[in-house]
Amino acid sequence: MTTISAEPSPAPERAAPDADAGAGAACRAAPLRRLVAVAAAGALLATAAGCAQPGGGTPAEGAADTAAQSCPAPPTPDDPPERVVTLDGGSAAILAGLGLADRIVGTADTGFFDPFEGEEAQELSRIPVLEDGQAGRELVIAAEPDLVMGIHPFQFGSFDGTPTVAELRAAGSDALVACPASGTVTGIDGTLEFIGQTAEVFGVPERGEELAERVASDADAAAPPSGTAPVRVLMVSDAPQAGRPIGTLGAASPANGVITRAGGENIAGDIEQELLEVSPEEVVARDPEAIVVLTGFSTLSGPEIADAVRADPVLSRTTAVREDRFAVLPQSIAVSPSVLNGRAVAAIAETLHATA
Repeated sequence: MTTISAEPSPAPERAAPDADAGAGAACRAAPLRRLVAVAAAGALLATAAGCAQPGGGTPAEGAADTAAQSCPAPPTPDDPPERVVTLDGGSAAILAGLGLADRIVGTADTGFFDPFEGEEAQELSRIPVLEDGQAGRELVIAAEPDLVMGIHPFQFGSFDGTPTVAELRAAGSDALVACPASGTVTGIDGTLEFIGQTAEVFGVPERGEELAERVASDADAAAPPSGTAPVRVLMVSDAPQAGRPIGTLGAASPANGVITRAGGENIAGDIEQELLEVSPEEVVARDPEAIVVLTGFSTLSGPEIADAVRADPVLSRTTAVREDRFAVLPQSIAVSPSVLNGRAVAAIAETLHATA
């Protein structure tokens, strides 16, 4: 079983504590990467995160519409941003990869730092932290950024307490958002495009080209030779439950592109959604030859999820379980733009083509 660890990186620096305590702050502390995934599935946002929204327990009304409206074109500032808030560690890592970590005055959702190692992890640990989970509008605006950056439009106003693009602009901040692609995702082009957009905003296009080339090269080095038969893959992020469908990722998810680039064929790749549910019987009918376990959506570890899949009386009938073909990796490097997308491709390709 191929595994990429997501053990916590060195503890990041702490920014001033959030003055907005209580239920709202507790909800924002839930990892946003988990909330974004649930939102994309159209489920109850806060319920899945295990917390109530401020003032009564309902997510921001019209969250999906707000997210769609809050995916603006990249800004064109007169001068490169000097004070940046990143709403997730993935965005912070992109800036660090461009040599711009010193522009970050605060980040949120630091779980994205966990897969990094060595000098990269050390550099990321020095970035000031606004909030380990989801940062609220007051905290973001109080940092006085001239740019707020995020890897998904749901980070901008789709939850009560989070800043909308309009609110940021009213406070004098631009927003840079990685907007989801439409249709089927077949590679990591969205990541490379976001890196390029970020570099343009900061006036360092050459650095953007270099970083994009490095990420692309990592993926290219791991991709199987042309003509290699694709391996059928099921992606899971939690233990199966008796009588319930299996949550997985569809064609519109960036993870579909990572799987495809690694020489896999997502068994849900014919469904143009980011997240969806498939009955266990349908999974068996589609017979995955390998299973990719994405950690970070569940409180269970990757090996625990894999063991639960092996023990499931229905999923145990798949070729993947019979041949014990599993890859475990953090969702943060597979389901959103990341400088480690190439590493995700490599980890999955190692499992898919180990005997090729």
